[in-house]
Amino acid sequence: MDKVNQVTSSVPSLKEACGTGSASRTAEDTRRHRSTGNISAKCCGLWLKVTSQDSEEKIQLQIINQEFGGYSNEESEKPREDWIAGKFFHKDSKALIESESYQEPNLLRGTEDLLTTMFSEDPQKVLKQLKEMNFSSNKHYLNKNRNNNWKATNAIQERRKNFLRDICQKHVNRTQIPLVHMVSRIYVEDKYKLLYCEVPKAGCSNWKRILMVLGGLTKSAANISHNSVHYGDHLKKLDSYNTKEILKRLKTYTKIIFVRDPMERLVSAFRDKFEHPNVYYHPVFGKAIIKKYRPNADKEALKTGSGVKFKEFIQYLLDPSRPLGMDTHWEQINKLCYPCDIDYNFIGKFETLEKDANYFLKLINAPDELLFPHFKDRHSTDKRTNSDIVRKYLAEIPATERLQVYGFYYLDYLMFNYSVPYEAFQSDVIHNQPYL
Repeated sequence: MDKVNQVTSSVPSLKEACGTGSASRTAEDTRRHRSTGNISAKCCGLWLKVTSQDSEEKIQLQIINQEFGGYSNEESEKPREDWIAGKFFHKDSKALIESESYQEPNLLRGTEDLLTTMFSEDPQKVLKQLKEMNFSSNKHYLNKNRNNNWKATNAIQERRKNFLRDICQKHVNRTQIPLVHMVSRIYVEDKYKLLYCEVPKAGCSNWKRILMVLGGLTKSAANISHNSVHYGDHLKKLDSYNTKEILKRLKTYTKIIFVRDPMERLVSAFRDKFEHPNVYYHPVFGKAIIKKYRPNADKEALKTGSGVKFKEFIQYLLDPSRPLGMDTHWEQINKLCYPCDIDYNFIGKFETLEKDANYFLKLINAPDELLFPHFKDRHSTDKRTNSDIVRKYLAEIPATERLQVYGFYYLDYLMFNYSVPYEAFQSDVIHNQPYL
């Protein structure tokens, strides 16, 4: 066990999270196999199988593999600590509600640093591990019953929710967050008893149009302008209610969230806010980004904030002392909607947006003529951001920064079972291409 503790203290994220001497061998979580001399020990919530001959490198690899989420079937069956959900339709949420102090949750501390360190020391190993990580939706969501679309779609929903719960149990350090902050992105539709958590760049504009139609504000989603959706103040947010009414709705209403591949969402936000005229993002974010991250910037750029480059935007994103705070369009989904604290009844994905949305509308008995809009809200002539476009943008930044961006959105990848974009990290290493 001394060897396990020694290795634990050498891994930055685990050392910070657990400290040294964190491995335990209790009667419940330690087993010795007499024939092999193996020991299974629980270290910081990770199960390690150790023999007296194991090298420190082998133990550390186990830690890294589990921290990445690459569990084997054997390890996934090991006992784990009881998890108290504390979801907000239970009475035991009172302590969290009354909390007056708020600190941003640091759910997976040191992930970006750990990934970057590993990449610099052995890039081929990192690429291999990323390639082998099994977050592909095919494994978890493939439904062989293609003859009954309703049952198939429902089964997909159950798998998404179960997968999210499993990730929350294994990876998320729960924190006390004021209820009013936790529900600040949730919109309320009282007629159909819906709560929708807004994730920008994941179909949120059209979802708000749907909520307006369901609420009787208009008969057609197609007639609602972008400004009416976002600035018309037609929809109520859950944080506008008192605590009693918030809890009542969290307990009795149907809660939905729609998510998107984190890299696609990030690039989509950059294209929308910085590659088109914008009276807010250019003077507010653009000017600050250019001033700090562009050497010898000309006066016009400093004055207008226009023309921010993607590599400058990424520098801002990864900078712990960034000149401006985060924006909802590129904030992590887990910090917008708190899916480990709020038990969402329906998890939709942007990749299957219309299918998921229209299925959900049928579930709640929405009017038959109401279908989810398929038009782009703005910049309709632009091609929708996809994986090919993402690769083009990621090619503008060094592989180490790409890895840090992945680390930044690591928990979103885990929670919503998105495949690890390991291809994005390959070119600089395999082809020895210079950084662009």
